[in-house]
Amino acid sequence: MELRQLEYFVAVTEESGFTRAAARLHVAQPGVSAQIRQLERELGQPLFDRSARQVRLTEVGEAVLPYARAALAAVAATRLVVDEMTGLLRGHVVMGAVSAPSVLDLPGLLADFHERHPAVEISLRETDPESLIEALRAGRMDLGLLGIGSSVPAGLDAQVVIDQALVAAVGLTHDLAGKPAGGLADASAGTPAVGVAHDSAGTPTITLRELADRALICLPRGTGLRAALDEACAAAGFTAHVAFEASEPYVLGQLAAKGLGVAVLPESAVAAAQEELHVLEIAEPGLRGQMALVWRSTGSSGPAARAFIAHARRRLPDFG
Repeated sequence: MELRQLEYFVAVTEESGFTRAAARLHVAQPGVSAQIRQLERELGQPLFDRSARQVRLTEVGEAVLPYARAALAAVAATRLVVDEMTGLLRGHVVMGAVSAPSVLDLPGLLADFHERHPAVEISLRETDPESLIEALRAGRMDLGLLGIGSSVPAGLDAQVVIDQALVAAVGLTHDLAGKPAGGLADASAGTPAVGVAHDSAGTPTITLRELADRALICLPRGTGLRAALDEACAAAGFTAHVAFEASEPYVLGQLAAKGLGVAVLPESAVAAAQEELHVLEIAEPGLRGQMALVWRSTGSSGPAARAFIAHARRRLPDFG
């Protein structure tokens, strides 16, 4: 009996199929099947019921599974102990991200860690906020990057790495664009004014309450920006009318530039369509969006994961 056979057996079980297991293990599917058949011959019993469309464990397979997992975990732990004593990091770390703002230079962060610890395999996966949080809690990911609202998801620790004002942006032909301050009429155009004021620095502003009846363009539910907007609107006594959603902040500005509504987005996202947008500061209350590194509060993490989290926290800003 070989460790490779046990690894293949666990992979087929967790993936519910030989083809998916082979893809996960980066080997050919016939090789996986051959190793499983050899393991079954050595044990003298079938481990999988192959008669159904989905591969299922037999009663013997169910009994063997916890021991196979324990054997693989023991081998991994043995390697980690030796690596820690010799100062060599090995392993596999997984980082998830809802989006990767260029200001954070995520590729540089990963490349720097790889240069320091070449024996550690790094994976980066883009996913939605709910899936990312679930994967962190379950230990399938070691570190995440996502927007957060007023609170950090339960079971996770966080370091805020981006903290910036949220602004409203409209197309240049929108009725909120280019109007005089204080509700005065534009005498040259004879156009009635709308309620756009300016702050002391001359920046156009609009209150959150004035957005109540506007068609808004925003990130989807589950993102930190959307949570901040929804919480502020609820405190002001109304529900935001979100007409368009997009998962990329720069797309919000592009939609607004086409006259489809008022985009609520981070200041940094305005640059992608700056020449086509009129930007308004949101006041009463002012809104801020935060993006954070998040990791599991409790539970064991291997040396590679701990080193990766520490590296990311040192490399990225800390607004805490």
